[in-house]
Amino acid sequence: MAVVKVYSTPTCPWCVKAKQYFASKNIPYTDINVAVDRNAAMEMVQKSGQQGVPVIEIDGNIIVGFDQARIDSLLGLS
Repeated sequence: MAVVKVYSTPTCPWCVKAKQYFASKNIPYTDINVAVDRNAAMEMVQKSGQQGVPVIEIDGNIIVGFDQARIDSLLGLS
């Protein structure tokens, strides 16, 4: 099973959409709130080069934003 991390903030609508999508597909994920975890925020920027959320990591592959086609491809759902 894929290891999925979602770097997010509570006020980001695309973060909510991404997490709802994983839940609808019964895909477990780790939600990392970068609004309260400064170290996680720095890790996210280091991995993605971006400060915007969501940043989704699937088995080491970084997706910036909610890119459903790429998510499906990495998870073998397409």
